[in-house]
Amino acid sequence: MHLDLSNNRLSGEIPADLGKLSMMSRALLSRNQLTGPIPSSVANIYRLADLDLSMNKISGPIPAQLGKMPVLSTLKLDSNQISGTIPASLLGDSGLNILNLSRNSLEGYIPDVFGPKTYFAALDLSYNNLKGSVPKSISSARYIGHMDLSHNHLCGRIPDSAAFDHLDASSFIANDCLCGWPLQTTC
Repeated sequence: MHLDLSNNRLSGEIPADLGKLSMMSRALLSRNQLTGPIPSSVANIYRLADLDLSMNKISGPIPAQLGKMPVLSTLKLDSNQISGTIPASLLGDSGLNILNLSRNSLEGYIPDVFGPKTYFAALDLSYNNLKGSVPKSISSARYIGHMDLSHNHLCGRIPDSAAFDHLDASSFIANDCLCGWPLQTTC
């Protein structure tokens, strides 16, 4: 039920048939030297609540099916070589509580799919190549405990939102032209 192979020197690709481990609830494979794409078969693991593939050399896009998993609450893919866009299925009302996609090569826009059921204890999209504005729908999120959108190419006014009015400027610094509170720049 729990697979913890973190902090080893595992190399090679994640097996494509990992999704056959249907009873697994935690897959912790961080801090290895895994390469290749995230197998879409992972989305077949019905009970999977925690998936941590951080600090590897994983590449390719994020399978959109991950955002449709029924009990997945923690997804950590930070510090890899993941490219492509952020699947909208990860941000709306997916049920994810912790999402860390920082320190990758993600590009494109942050999907504008946040809603009144959106609840993140932590949302980290920092150190990518994201562009455009902070989505207006983020202001309708129920709660975002920690959010980091820093070190991207975002531009425009930061939406006003009680969901993240406790955040400081560090959540938004090092972007091309973001303005508004909590940054010290006016729009």
